[in-house]
Amino acid sequence: MKVCPYLESSFEILGRRWNGLIIHYLSNCPDFTAHFSQMKRDLNDITPRSLSLKLTELAEFDLVEKIVTAGTPVIITYHLTEKGQQLAIALQPIQAWAQKNIELDLSNHQ
Repeated sequence: MKVCPYLESSFEILGRRWNGLIIHYLSNCPDFTAHFSQMKRDLNDITPRSLSLKLTELAEFDLVEKIVTAGTPVIITYHLTEKGQQLAIALQPIQAWAQKNIELDLSNHQ
């Protein structure tokens, strides 16, 4: 039996560390948009370099858009694209399954 190429491509994105969590994070932000500093603060185990690389990677997949607003200082935000929003919706049943079937030590997840 052959593996579905669509599922395989999906896991190429989601199988990389942080990608799914960044998509989930942005899906819960007002207007699906956040500043780099907000993400760094709330995704506290990711390094700034890794976050930057992951955001660039997600932009290459057209899941996240980097928005630069001119001014002093320049304001940079990241926005979940329509395609990214659709993926976030697709992840909700996986989250529900995990909540039902995976036992976590929540003392480590604050």
